[in-house]
Amino acid sequence: MSQPKHYCGVFGVYGHPNAAEMTYYGLYALQHRGQESAGIVASDGRQFRVHRGMGLVPQIFDGDVLHGLVGNVAVGHARYSTTGSSHLRNAQPLTVDCGRGQIAIAHNGNLTNASQLRDELEANGSIFQTTVDSEIILHLLAQPSPNGEGSSLVRAMRRIEGAYSLVVMTENELIGVRDPHGFRPLSLGRLGDAWVLASETCAFDLIQAQFVRDVEPGEIVILNKDGIKSIQAFPEHTRRAFCIFEYVYFARPDSSIAGRNVYKVRVEMGRQLAREHRIEADIVVPVPDSGNCAALGYSLESGIPFEMAFVRNHYVGRSFLQPSQLIRDFNVRVKLNLVGELVKGKRVIIVDDSIVRGTTCKTRVNNLKQAGAKEVHVLVSCPPHMNPCMYGIDFPDRSKLMAANHSTDEIRRYLNADSLCYLSQEGMVLATGQPRNGFCMACYDGDYPVPYDPGVDKEIMERRRARVESLGETLARQDRQPRLL
Repeated sequence: MSQPKHYCGVFGVYGHPNAAEMTYYGLYALQHRGQESAGIVASDGRQFRVHRGMGLVPQIFDGDVLHGLVGNVAVGHARYSTTGSSHLRNAQPLTVDCGRGQIAIAHNGNLTNASQLRDELEANGSIFQTTVDSEIILHLLAQPSPNGEGSSLVRAMRRIEGAYSLVVMTENELIGVRDPHGFRPLSLGRLGDAWVLASETCAFDLIQAQFVRDVEPGEIVILNKDGIKSIQAFPEHTRRAFCIFEYVYFARPDSSIAGRNVYKVRVEMGRQLAREHRIEADIVVPVPDSGNCAALGYSLESGIPFEMAFVRNHYVGRSFLQPSQLIRDFNVRVKLNLVGELVKGKRVIIVDDSIVRGTTCKTRVNNLKQAGAKEVHVLVSCPPHMNPCMYGIDFPDRSKLMAANHSTDEIRRYLNADSLCYLSQEGMVLATGQPRNGFCMACYDGDYPVPYDPGVDKEIMERRRARVESLGETLARQDRQPRLL
């Protein structure tokens, strides 16, 4: 399969003498959430010190860099671009020095009203340095309060729409914010006398911090010298819509979300898959690493032996060279290699977490059959993806989603599989042990918790392009004018 890209990981520390170093390790644990860029901003109460770069966390930071990030407060970000292209100028955390002082922000999610807000802010004179929607939040935070009253943070949160978990740093505070629907995870922890915020609890484990609780949807948590303060900025009846794909794929299996360990949820998804789809086979094979837990669950429930027939190469980075015609499907084969002896002459069940475009899964099936597998049955531990995500996952538009345009049997024939089965929506929810009305499942069922009108974005972008073209024509005319020397 062609895996969906991750969104981002955010991390913050308040009250630790080596805050930047702790943030480095936190980002290291959250690297799976974004591999394009990373950054850390530290504060000693007077000055912000910033370091950002493209690539993986250990490539960007070394001992000298971390020693230069002095302060007992720090915020970090590991990024995959969802809104805004992959350039250093878009790397986070973003910083600003305004009338309210210095502010840094790290954002995980996607604003659905970003174009409208940016258009409004630009019309009022705001100048943007990046193309990421996170900068919009900075502009809103920097605006003065009417009559000098009220919280700019609460006011800003009530203006933005969509998915966001934020870690915001001022010169003397660390602030965690979660959108009112709770699309993205954000957890609070303690490290001795210090406070920690992270996208996932696995980041606490690495630095030996103690998990305290999840930040609630719509909650603003303020950490400073006086301790912790909580503000609920939205009505309690706001619909909850946690992204269920965190359980399926994104979160690390050693993380816990809403009191449920992700590993156990994925194993239960595999068990549920076996209850819904009993197949006569000789072995169950996962697609590492995302299919491991579900394949184990299927094996445990069905009694069919589990085999790690695909071996993952953990040292694969980005390929900057295009493979020659002699090595077709190089990018697929270099990541996973098949142990042919385990599958030859056998009926094989291959378990993966999802099929989005289907090209990679087809290669896996062909590899198995070329190695002598008698039958290959493809099982998927989530339902078919029918709709694009508007809240920060890189699911393409419907025209590129295989399940949205083809029947299950058509996909099976394309994959060259003997059978293809998906976990039902009901089975997926059942495996989480939580009610369906607490999840966003728009990519499966088309029920978008926050309305989104792509036509508005298109209209604004066309208007923006027209302004740029008009400016270009004006400059061209000026260049043609004779000049006095």
